[in-house]
This record gives sequence, C-alpha cells and structure tokens, in this order.
Amino acid sequence: MQALDPDLLAAAIGAWLATRIPAPAAGTRQAIAVDGKTLRGSRTRGHTARHVLAAVDQHTGIALASTDVDTKTSEITRFHRPPRSPRRPARSRGDRRRAALPTRPRRLPRQARRTLILTVKGNQPSLHQQLAGLPWRLVPVADRATDRGHGRREIRTLKILSVSTGIDFPNAAQAIQIRRRRRRLDEPRRFTTETVHAITDLLAHQAKPFHLADWIRGHWSIENKVHWVRDVTYDEDRSQIRTGTGPQVMAAIRNAAIGAFRLAGATDIASATRHHARDANRPLALLCIT
Repeated sequence: MQALDPDLLAAAIGAWLATRIPAPAAGTRQAIAVDGKTLRGSRTRGHTARHVLAAVDQHTGIALASTDVDTKTSEITRFHRPPRSPRRPARSRGDRRRAALPTRPRRLPRQARRTLILTVKGNQPSLHQQLAGLPWRLVPVADRATDRGHGRREIRTLKILSVSTGIDFPNAAQAIQIRRRRRRLDEPRRFTTETVHAITDLLAHQAKPFHLADWIRGHWSIENKVHWVRDVTYDEDRSQIRTGTGPQVMAAIRNAAIGAFRLAGATDIASATRHHARDANRPLALLCIT
C-alpha cells in the first residue's frame, strides 16, 4: 500500500462515491468545499509532515477528490492543476455546476472560474485590503440570519457589492462582507464581532444573497464532517505511517470509509466504525449496498 499512487487511488474512490451521492435539484448548484489538512504524524527528521488537499460535497460531507501538496508547491498550485480529479457523469448542464471554496485564493483554472466563492484572509494582504477598503457602510444588508446553540447566540449579516475594477483577482464580479456578532447566553451584554470578506465570479442574477451566505457557511462542512472525524475517530494525527505514499493512501482510505458510512445513512461515524469492525461481513455488505 505504501507504493500505491495516492492520486489514482483517490480518483478511483472519488469517482465511485460521486456516482452515488444524490444529484442536486434542477436549477441548483452542488457546493464543493476545498481545504487542506496536515498529516502531523507523518513528519520525520528529514521531511516535513505530508499535506493533503481535499474537495468535499457540502451537503453530504463526502470527499470527492484529494491530492498531495508537497513542499515544492502549495494548495493554490494543486487546486490550479488537479492531477486526476474524478467527475460525476454528466446528466445536464445544471447538474455540473459547482461552487468551490478554497481557503487561500489566487490563480484558478479557467473552467472553474465561473463558479467560485473564495474567502480572503490575512495571507492575501493586498486583496484583503482592497476588499476591506470598499464602502461597506453605504451598502445595505442583503441577508440576515440568527442561530442559537452551544450556549451562544449568533447574528450573521451579509452585504454584497458588485465590482468591475480595482480588485486584484481574475474575473471578480461581486465582493462579499460577512459580519458575525456573537454573545454568550449567560453574558447577554458581552458581544464579539468578526468580519470576513470574500470574492466571487458569480453575477448577481446567478445566485441570491442567501445562497452565497449558505455556501460560505457550509464551507465548515469539510472541517466538521471530514477533517474532524479523521482526527478524532481515526486518530489520524498520531498515525505512525510514514514510508512512501503511505500517509496519503491512508488519508484516501479514511475518506472512503467516511463516505461509505454517510451514504448508508450513518451520522455517528465512530459508532458505525465499531459496529462494522465487529463482523468482517458487515464492511463487505456496506460496500455492496453503497
């Protein structure tokens, strides 16, 4: 297994999973969250820890593609040139549309630029400064949502501003400002405020404000439904597999297990793993069902 090509393995697994997830409803977009994760246990004296970039369907929490990010490149470069990424068999033009959310935007493939939403952070200081300097005080709130949970209340507001020049990003069409205001339920007078900026090439008629808000918030699905499960349930960061492509191969296999469980309707991956580990026939039956 340590001699396998991890990209080919991930492509085969992703293609298998992609054909089994429900197709998006007519006229809607399939949102794909893109983010990287460092395999901390793969670090050696002579090599840094391996880093794997993954693309996850926001609705189902299933990883559809992954690729290694070595020390000679970056997440942006790997996203710019995916090695052999699987694709869902074409059904209709609407089904193939995707909204991707990489964490560090820069140059992106031409075929993907039509459907991208990218959060802009401090590691892109020039672009971040351009977005933050827009006249947001004059822009009305386009969407507002309130959530209550985990002992706190959060109010999220979203503003959208059409842009054509002055933004150093290819095909930029709209700038987005998301403001999150939180307060603990046991401290009603104490608020914390966080402001996030994003850029998209989607035009105003292509997506409503609440769609943009849902896709940006849904980016956390890759952390909650995949990366967190791999760390906590499968203890990935303490894995001592370091030889060859072993770390990337095991990451792809963990993604496959999570995806198979979610396709079968499991919401508690730890419980599902224990259940299937008790009987060798159960994993085989699971793969046949999914």
